[in-house]
Amino acid sequence: MPTAEGTVLTERQVEVLELREQGYTQPEIAAQLGTTDANVSAIERAARENVEKARETLQLVESLQSPVQFTVPAGTEFETLVDEVYAQGDDADITIAHRRPELYAHLYEKLQSHSSQNQLRDTAEIGITDGGEVTVRVAESTATE
Repeated sequence: MPTAEGTVLTERQVEVLELREQGYTQPEIAAQLGTTDANVSAIERAARENVEKARETLQLVESLQSPVQFTVPAGTEFETLVDEVYAQGDDADITIAHRRPELYAHLYEKLQSHSSQNQLRDTAEIGITDGGEVTVRVAESTATE
């Protein structure tokens, strides 16, 4: 069994996530661990929150290390965003690692929950790595509900 050492997860969270990946239900896990369904649910929820925080941290660090960083305001259309990514890459002499349709899909996937009708609802921070990868981050403080 994998261990939580060096991660943001507790040993119990790793144990619950691993059992869930193996197909066990929360009641089955509770019986196996000698606890309640509610406790297993809380452990799983906390683990998934920790995983998401770790992902956001990695995205932030990747973005900070990107030589090209720019902010895209709420209200920007996806077509304009794609154009801006290519323009920023050109200005920095970096070739974007995606063709236009792939870049559009990548940006849409990352920003889908922060957009509607092909337009950003929230301000986004975009980074372009030396290798032409495009990073996307929407800070919680900029996200509107």
